[in-house]
Amino acid sequence: MSKTKKGSSVKKSAPKRESSIGITPLSDRVVIKPLTVEEMGSMTSFGIIIPDSAKEKPEQGRIVAVGAGKWDEDGERRIPMSVKIGDKVMFSKYGFDTIKVSGVEYYVVSESNVLAILN
Repeated sequence: MSKTKKGSSVKKSAPKRESSIGITPLSDRVVIKPLTVEEMGSMTSFGIIIPDSAKEKPEQGRIVAVGAGKWDEDGERRIPMSVKIGDKVMFSKYGFDTIKVSGVEYYVVSESNVLAILN
């Protein structure tokens, strides 16, 4: 909390996070662009080619926007996010909402549904 000249307390706002798609998710949510078939690969590590009909929605993507983080239990400070724009991540198969922006499909995912950062 910062003090104003008259001594009243003012809650600091979170730093502004710019997104390349024009959406800033709230709280601890992130916007993920799903990986394309080429980025994910259509072959298993054993060399088996997976046909398109057998593929499900991707569970991997690249983060394109990040929220400011959720507030702690006391509402005093934000808990920093563990992921950042550009991270390639794996996320829960059923833990996202689908949105379309300018004809491109994105997923809005709570940070708790992001399972791992892929290196």
